[in-house]
Amino acid sequence: MITILDGGMGVELIRRSGDGRTPLWSAQALVDAPEVVVETHLDYIAAGARMIITNSYSTVPSYLKSAGMESRYAEMTTMAGELARRAVAESGADVQVAGSLPPLSESYRPDLVPPDADSRPIYATMAAALERNVDLFICETMSSVREGRNAAIEARKVSTARQLPVYISWTLDEEPGKGLRSGESIPEAFAAVVDLDLDGFLFNCTSPEAIEAGLVTLTKLTDKTVGGYPNRYRVPDGWTLGDEMSDHGEAFSTRRFVDGAMRAFELGATIYGGCCTVGPDDIAALSKATRDAPTSE
Repeated sequence: MITILDGGMGVELIRRSGDGRTPLWSAQALVDAPEVVVETHLDYIAAGARMIITNSYSTVPSYLKSAGMESRYAEMTTMAGELARRAVAESGADVQVAGSLPPLSESYRPDLVPPDADSRPIYATMAAALERNVDLFICETMSSVREGRNAAIEARKVSTARQLPVYISWTLDEEPGKGLRSGESIPEAFAAVVDLDLDGFLFNCTSPEAIEAGLVTLTKLTDKTVGGYPNRYRVPDGWTLGDEMSDHGEAFSTRRFVDGAMRAFELGATIYGGCCTVGPDDIAALSKATRDAPTSE
């Protein structure tokens, strides 16, 4: 069974606000326009997404600090979970909510991953803040073995009471086959969390081609849920959330996005969606393609 994931929230929320980017990134909408967060979730659901990710990617102390709000990260993370759950309730659709546990510093910067002793309490607090409103956790955009393990350990601890699934999603080097952005291999990343008995393994925030190459490796390591959600633009070295994505090369078309997803399904993926700058129209096209695809009897 194929599950369609939603698309990017950060760029979509900024586009809808009509304002420029701020250091708070997607968390700015939690402050200024929570109704727009719900509206965006609803648009992805209407487009066919049957799993949405909470808008908690930047409700981390390092981003909230720019507005003097770092002490409110648990509150903001709770709000992100509540808004996602509200959107599902309003939609009336059978949709899962995935609680996002993101990088705690800059994305794609394994060199800036905080020490374990600093990271794990933050992840524990975020997971606890999300727990009552989510159906699973997704430790996303993990750029290194250590970053992914820190998030997954705390998600697994919090998930135990309700037996919530825990997924991990690594971000890969843009060049297919090169492994994580840290330079570590996919088998190394997988081996580092095998003791946690995670429920799903994905790749995100990278090119469709890197995801496809990663799936070839990943499907040899596990028979659990695998999938991906790519960026529309190639992400260069040193990129941060404050940079404009449109400055970084040619974007893929909706057709290329859908074709990449269909190839991923052929490789064994059962969940696919979009990351930065992939919007509701792209998800609608992917949903239609999966409905129209011939099925084997």
